[in-house]
Amino acid sequence: MTIFVCGDSTASDYPAGQTPQAGWGQHLGGFTGDVAVVNAARGGRSTKSFLSEGRLTEIEQRLSDGDTLLIQFAHNDESDLVWRHTDPWTSYTNNLSIFVDTARLYSALPVLVTPICLRLWRDGQFAESHGDYLKAMHVLARQKNVPLIDMYAYSRELVMRLGDEGSKKLYMHLEKGAYPAFPEGKADDTHTQRAGAEAFARFAAQELRRLGLITGGAM
Repeated sequence: MTIFVCGDSTASDYPAGQTPQAGWGQHLGGFTGDVAVVNAARGGRSTKSFLSEGRLTEIEQRLSDGDTLLIQFAHNDESDLVWRHTDPWTSYTNNLSIFVDTARLYSALPVLVTPICLRLWRDGQFAESHGDYLKAMHVLARQKNVPLIDMYAYSRELVMRLGDEGSKKLYMHLEKGAYPAFPEGKADDTHTQRAGAEAFARFAAQELRRLGLITGGAM
């Protein structure tokens, strides 16, 4: 069995030259034991652009009976750019359905994964993100009887527990001069550094165990 990851920059791989930036899909294999992970997530992609670029078709050529397809999009579907944007209740759910149906066509198991939260704090209070895209994914999971990993709920709980300052260690909040790739530092509430990527990858693996899709791997 192979686990394939479809998604955007929050799940994608990053080269060593961009340390410490990392996506959760990049570290998932470290928690799945002997189950291989193919991370097909790419930065800037929405359900719309991922499909239009033929990236699902490339995965389709490798899917086989017993594989798992993890599907996590929303960040770029919310974009105003026409080549990315989808409507949560129409094109977004229609596109997600294509991923689900493609996996099932090859007897692979589709698993919907809600997006990680944005690390947004306003006047000391955590601010919700992704809105109807979250609701639409939950509805689709019920309608099509698809397992769902609620990464948003987990990331939200973790960010709230750590607080405004403590949660910066999960995301790309970097001091000036700390990393060669980011000499001026960075303050990014969307993308994760290694600590965040590993935390979310660990959670994804725990959920895969709960679903009975993997049995080994680090906890």
